[in-house]
Amino acid sequence: MASTHTPAQPAGPAAGTQLLDHPRPAGDEFPAPEAEANRHRMPRQTRGASPLLGVTAVAATLGATGFASATPAAAPAVESPDEAPVALAADPGLALAARIQQQADGQRTAAEESARVQAAQEAQAKAAAKEAEAKKAADDAEKAKAAALTLPVRDYNLSAHYGQSARYWAHLHTGLDFAAGTGTAVFAVGQGTITSAGWSGAYGYRIVETLPDGTEIWYCHLSSIIKGSGTVTSGQQIGKVGATGNVTGPHLHLEVRPGGGAPVDPETWLQQRGLNP
Repeated sequence: MASTHTPAQPAGPAAGTQLLDHPRPAGDEFPAPEAEANRHRMPRQTRGASPLLGVTAVAATLGATGFASATPAAAPAVESPDEAPVALAADPGLALAARIQQQADGQRTAAEESARVQAAQEAQAKAAAKEAEAKKAADDAEKAKAAALTLPVRDYNLSAHYGQSARYWAHLHTGLDFAAGTGTAVFAVGQGTITSAGWSGAYGYRIVETLPDGTEIWYCHLSSIIKGSGTVTSGQQIGKVGATGNVTGPHLHLEVRPGGGAPVDPETWLQQRGLNP
């Protein structure tokens, strides 16, 4: 019986699969297994170089847009308060406005200071003027007081005038006689200084007062001397009426000697100063 068995196919790839036929050089045997294995290996690459080349290639492929989308957006810069003036200064308009405001503030401050100084000066001037006015008033009052004159006796009779002659006078009468009772108060005619007081021969007890202008007033025939030295004011009592010296009765003999020189008419002198004996 004829055999129908088909010889078994050699083990290997399927019949439909054809292996790549590599022609062999003539005369060579089949290549060694090691050579065959090396024929299908990848070439050896230098360690460390490939990753860098790969990243570079990827970067070139993706481009800046790809990396930008993959990289997180940078956080906005936060401006600190200290940087605000820098920002303002960088703006010409704001810088100009700041300078104008600064100038206005400086001018206002200068004006206020000037007004304050002027007010202080005005107040000081007013105070000085007020003080000067008060001093002038005091000086005027003092001058008026010094210039003020009064009659030497309050209750009297005029018994003899200047220039008269009588048998009991060796010369013409050199004064004005105020007849009054013994002990009647005698007052200083004006403000002055008593430069002499005491016994004076025919004048009896006498007081000499010198006024500020140098005029001497003689108070003669006193019964007593109350103020014998120092300054006196107008109307201050300095003695008492008497009858000492060459007299016929109690009276005050008053003489006026400008500059301490020769006597003048006391009645006229008093009248020129508003007094009528």
